[in-house]
Amino acid sequence: MATKVHVPPKVVYTNVSGNVFTNDDMSNIKIRLPGQKANRIIPQRKLDYAAKFKELLDEYDQCLIVTVTNVGSKQIAEMRKDFRGRVRFLFGKNTLIRKVIRDYVKETGNAKLMALMDAIQGNCGMVFTKEAVGPMRKELIARKKQCAAKPGVVSPVDVSVPAGPTGMEPTQTAMFQAMDIPTRINRGQIDIEEDVQVLYTGVKVGASEAALLNKLGIKPFYYGMKVKSIYENGQVIDASVLDITSAEIAAAFSAGLRQVAALCFSINYPTIVGVPHTLLRAYKEALALGLQLETYSWEGLATVKEILANPGAFAASSGAAASGAAAGTGGAAAPPKEDTPEASSSAAAPGGGMFGDDDSDSSS
Repeated sequence: MATKVHVPPKVVYTNVSGNVFTNDDMSNIKIRLPGQKANRIIPQRKLDYAAKFKELLDEYDQCLIVTVTNVGSKQIAEMRKDFRGRVRFLFGKNTLIRKVIRDYVKETGNAKLMALMDAIQGNCGMVFTKEAVGPMRKELIARKKQCAAKPGVVSPVDVSVPAGPTGMEPTQTAMFQAMDIPTRINRGQIDIEEDVQVLYTGVKVGASEAALLNKLGIKPFYYGMKVKSIYENGQVIDASVLDITSAEIAAAFSAGLRQVAALCFSINYPTIVGVPHTLLRAYKEALALGLQLETYSWEGLATVKEILANPGAFAASSGAAASGAAAGTGGAAAPPKEDTPEASSSAAAPGGGMFGDDDSDSSS
């Protein structure tokens, strides 16, 4: 017996645009869920940027993450020219940079690059180099450009207008009066009577302050790249670490050793850092024991016994040695001064004669 197949009736639909289709065409309809992006063509410039970025990630193991706030494109172009062959600069949108990093990690499996994700924040860029990052950081920071103050920009430094002639005509005194700057007219021009601070650190520049500084030809700001962090072999470190000197490292290491030695010495736990202190303590105990013995002695113990028996003599000898060393460092000793008759008589007067009486009889 043949199976009867149910065929749905043909239904005609009309959408809001006036297009007519039947239920036979329902299989060709594609439904897009909310939040799902439609297939779109990626611009070629983004593909080229991703290819360049991946090439840099393949070639370099380290880079400097820099901030370029208030740095113009012309200044960056000059730095590209000056550092050509030594570094490679890369700037772009943070979302695009993170997307390329994620794709590169999926392709290569190098999960160390994920540390760069948190470092890409704000108006920043990357400087790839194979040279030492310390000297390169100093070179990048040193490249600054003097710029004028613009309205709305946060002032990085305090700026004052110096006293003296301005070269401006007397008709422009209203600008100074609006900012409470004391002025006077001298030889047909405006003179500022005293230094006045017009910009403060962390405060936005106003339109009046910017106009005044431009009139006076003052460019108070210096802008350049600032290195905020360094990426090297999967680790991102703060750039301030490069400012630590070897002397500071040695001092911190020495302080740590002292603390470890003190802890081990207090709990009687022998370690290599406590060897000098243990030997010194043992020698002190040996000296204390030797002082109780009358028939046994050694060179060091004999010296200690002499010091304890006559401490004043050793104090005097040590003082004389110190004064002699000071005289030797100060130069050649001065020749002895011969006593004059007046000096010898005046020196002997307070002490009296040989037998305690006055020298009046002997002098006569």
